[in-house]
Amino acid sequence: MTFQVGEKVVYPNHGVGTIENISSRSFGTQAEKFYLLRLSYNCLTVMVPFSHVNQVGLRKVTRNGEITRMLSFLSEGECKSCHDWKDRFKENSVKMQNGSLQGVAEVLKCLLQIQSHKPLSFREKKMLDRARIMILSELATSRGLAEPLAVEMLDKALRKTSLKFPEPL
Repeated sequence: MTFQVGEKVVYPNHGVGTIENISSRSFGTQAEKFYLLRLSYNCLTVMVPFSHVNQVGLRKVTRNGEITRMLSFLSEGECKSCHDWKDRFKENSVKMQNGSLQGVAEVLKCLLQIQSHKPLSFREKKMLDRARIMILSELATSRGLAEPLAVEMLDKALRKTSLKFPEPL
């Protein structure tokens, strides 16, 4: 998959970023091309080698249809998760690293459901906050919304299942 300078992309486990530059670097006798990516949430800059784009999971921002499915998922029913927090954390970590919008939404919803009954571990609270950031940044970018409007849209979907949108850590 190739991207252009200025294009918005999703970097799994970190959220939406912008391709700022495409550059080449030499390592010994080999030259490698890189995407220079600036992440929207924390302004962190990441270099992703062309040869590792698929391994890293760098992808285009989700289109409207997938956003609608994600919002529907958040506004309906319950999700199932492991009772043991260690197993649940491993399962959720894989979903976050995969970077699919639906997987991140599953993590968010399941952790919110658990949080409504009992406190989350510190690591799960951090994961919940990261899932919130990832979903909000992709929702705002995909729909062309300011963040407060994206928060409102996500909050409305969660309220339909009596879940409360988490406060940022």
